[in-house]
Amino acid sequence: MTWFLNRKPRIGGTHYALYGAIVAQSRRPVFYAEWGVPDTVTGRFDMVSLHMALVLRRLQQDGPAHADFAQALFDLFFKDMDRSLREMGVGDVSVPKRIEKMGGLFYGLVEALNTALDGETNDALEKMLVRDILPDNQIAGAPHLAAYLREKTDRLQRMSASDLAEGKLDWGETE
Repeated sequence: MTWFLNRKPRIGGTHYALYGAIVAQSRRPVFYAEWGVPDTVTGRFDMVSLHMALVLRRLQQDGPAHADFAQALFDLFFKDMDRSLREMGVGDVSVPKRIEKMGGLFYGLVEALNTALDGETNDALEKMLVRDILPDNQIAGAPHLAAYLREKTDRLQRMSASDLAEGKLDWGETE
């Protein structure tokens, strides 16, 4: 009878809609062509992670009201990463180890991003991006990416968490 206490939140259509909007935004060419994010598997994971972190940050600000939704969105993210690794030919034995490593990278990125966003200027955000996202020869993109992340954070603040939980996400213009 206690199975429902330990159940995972159910992934539904609104999770797929919101996750699709996150992935679509993270694939914008400006990140890779102009701001120096590597157009690699790792670079794309980093961009999805940054956008996912911004949305989860917004959902968490409403306290426990959207905790199950946020957890299911997170679960969908890593379910998709698992699928992607398998499509790339990573063996069944290696996938869990890679997912665990990706989870650690994601949590580290979320912590660094939240700390940087809590600051009043973009200095810490730029340093975090140079350290964690951008290769040494592309650090000129850090101010652009930092300003973008700050603007998207502010935009998400103006959205209701309930709208996000209904799969409604408009990132606005980029570039």
